Amino acid sequence: MEDPVALIAWVVAFVLVTVTVTGLVGRIGFSAPVALVAVGGAISYIPGIPAITVDPDLILYGILPPLLFAAAIRSSIVDIRARRDSILLLSVGLVAFTVVTVGFATWLLFPVVTLAAAFAFAAVVAPTDAVAVSAIAGKVGLPRQVVTILEGESLLNDATALVALNTSIAAIVSIVNPVSIPLDFALAVGVGLGVGLGAAWVISSVRRRLHSPVLDTSLVLIVPFAIFLVAQSLRGSGVIAVVAAGLYMSFVSPTVASAEARVATRLNWRTIQFLLENAVFLFIGLNLSGIVAGAVRTGPGLWPTVLIVAGIMSALIASRFLWTMTVTAIYRWGPPRLRERSWSWGNGLAVSSASVRGVVTLAAVFLLPAETPAREYLQFLAFVVVVLSLLGGLALPAIIRALHLPPPNSLQERTELKNLLAEARRAGVRRLDEVVTPDDEPRVVELLRTDAAFLGDTLDGFEPEEQWKQFQSQQRLRRQMLAAQRATVVQARREGRYQEPAVVSALKAIDAEETSLRAHEPGEND
Repeated sequence: MEDPVALIAWVVAFVLVTVTVTGLVGRIGFSAPVALVAVGGAISYIPGIPAITVDPDLILYGILPPLLFAAAIRSSIVDIRARRDSILLLSVGLVAFTVVTVGFATWLLFPVVTLAAAFAFAAVVAPTDAVAVSAIAGKVGLPRQVVTILEGESLLNDATALVALNTSIAAIVSIVNPVSIPLDFALAVGVGLGVGLGAAWVISSVRRRLHSPVLDTSLVLIVPFAIFLVAQSLRGSGVIAVVAAGLYMSFVSPTVASAEARVATRLNWRTIQFLLENAVFLFIGLNLSGIVAGAVRTGPGLWPTVLIVAGIMSALIASRFLWTMTVTAIYRWGPPRLRERSWSWGNGLAVSSASVRGVVTLAAVFLLPAETPAREYLQFLAFVVVVLSLLGGLALPAIIRALHLPPPNSLQERTELKNLLAEARRAGVRRLDEVVTPDDEPRVVELLRTDAAFLGDTLDGFEPEEQWKQFQSQQRLRRQMLAAQRATVVQARREGRYQEPAVVSALKAIDAEETSLRAHEPGEND
């Protein structure tokens, strides 16, 4: 599409359709990815709609890095380190097991493809989707241990899958020495970690010296692309580099960036993640007619395809179940060191059931080279796997509820939040006493001291549940006050009683306090 006006029109239409469909299906609680694929597929069959194609490198270098970075900065490196052994067993061991199992199953069911091509396809469908897993985990109230494992797995398994995909692609176009596979994997991991952590440290040092939130957020916007490019050029894993950088920068952000920059960064990356994540599903739907035509042209027919899809889905489900439950058994019955870190059979079943595929699978399948046997048919199979896994994910909340897993202890978390806030506010009062001078207005100092001490002192003496009610009451009343303040400023602007700089500053001050209130609530800090 060479006409720049037409290109801009397509981008605008793309965003409008994505936002509209996602907003509508969100009101009825339906899966937005499934709806976007369906809408895109329907559009692809409208006469006159041009075929949409994209360079695989654009997906690899333009879409995957920001998606991975957005997921990483919302994750906790502390939680991941605490469950690193379990996460590595799933993100590396399970992916490798899935590649072998599904690869052989695909080759046996569809012998037209070579074993290397079957392994490449298996690497494409092996990783679970980080965003889908996080969304499901947030809805059903899983135990924190399970949430950490699922999110850590889905964040890191992309690297293993893409390394396996690169090795399989190399085997398709040339001869691969089996001895080089573990060496290549170690090189990819080592270089990726080195580049990601090193670059993140340098960027964080620069952010400490930036006093402009605009400059700060602008710098962070280019981070995943730059790090991915450097890591890939050094034969490392760009995926690992981006994830490592995101986790590190998220961890040190409170000490290197301003509150405004942090708020802007979170909002920016949530928006980018939303647009890219959902736009990819719409894009794949728009390719449906071409994918189906290619599958009809290169595939074995309808009923053999049904058998192949059933076999592949069975292999995917069985491999995840066998590996996860075997790991669960090892932790429960293994050495004492492992038994101390074990989880219940119910938790193991919950992890086994969370096998939704998503954007990485849809993006990676386009990386298959033209030399791949039955390439278009394999793309169709990956498309079907993603759709079926998304449909299966709709039943996951019901499955997890049937397991009767203990939900997170909300009262304990709220009490810890209150105590931490009280401690922080007492520290603020101590600093106030240290920096106050005789020239400071006593009334201002007293107001600051009273406000800072409210949660720490006024709520003491109540039971934990009553403390939280008082905290909620304070939050609710302050929100109402802020709403009235904002309405008054807007009305003053309409009446022209103040100049615009004063109005803008007042609105910014109100917005800043409301942002602070939101940050004090559980679930609002991601």
